[in-house]
Amino acid sequence: MLTKRIIPCLDIKNGRTVKGVNFVSLRDAGDPVELAEFYSKEGADELVFLDITATEEKRKTLLDLVLKVAQKINIPFTVGGGISKVEDVEMLLRAGADKVSINSSAVKNPDLINDLAAKFGSQCIVVAIDAKKVKDQWKVHLVGGKVPTEIDLFEWAKEVEQRGAGEILFTSMNNDGTKEGFANKALKKLSRELTIPIIASGGAGNMQHFIDTFKIGESDAALAASVFHFKEIKIKDLKQELKKNNIPVRI
Repeated sequence: MLTKRIIPCLDIKNGRTVKGVNFVSLRDAGDPVELAEFYSKEGADELVFLDITATEEKRKTLLDLVLKVAQKINIPFTVGGGISKVEDVEMLLRAGADKVSINSSAVKNPDLINDLAAKFGSQCIVVAIDAKKVKDQWKVHLVGGKVPTEIDLFEWAKEVEQRGAGEILFTSMNNDGTKEGFANKALKKLSRELTIPIIASGGAGNMQHFIDTFKIGESDAALAASVFHFKEIKIKDLKQELKKNNIPVRI
């Protein structure tokens, strides 16, 4: 059985790490370079860096900040925000990213997934999907959750896999920042319908939530932000708890 991964997420706005609830009400969570270095030493399996306003502001990801973070860590590093073409990915990989995450740009131009997977390999391409449950249907949202679509989460996830993505990062907008647990029912469906790894995001509030998403949601990795940023959960302690619950993790 593959080990399950714990992934802190740095949501970046104006060069600072921020965290909100249901994608709004953002508050400052610290310096991204310092946090990244801390998580690398603390035992995180990977790190995700999302420039959350790059798409909305129609600009590229903060390359200099990516470079600074990459120099401080020795774990796989995924970067997202404002990526819309092959050249964007080339620059980020040169700056030290190991993988890239695309979201709105993939929905607007699905061929981008094929192009990036062909050039850089599927293992390098993460497609992030922000979705909200509306009247029993999960609908994909774009531009940091601000633009609703009629696209079904599960249909889009299947297309993403067919086009060559190596992983899916699914964030439940309903659960985001609530600390009430991950959207395990949807995660389980994704995990069973797809063959690529599914990263759970949105809703982590305590250690049991991580146990649940691995056991009930059948997630391959769990991503969280505020519980790590504000020291509510220590990654080392979390991994010991997961191990006690027979969940394979890298200690």
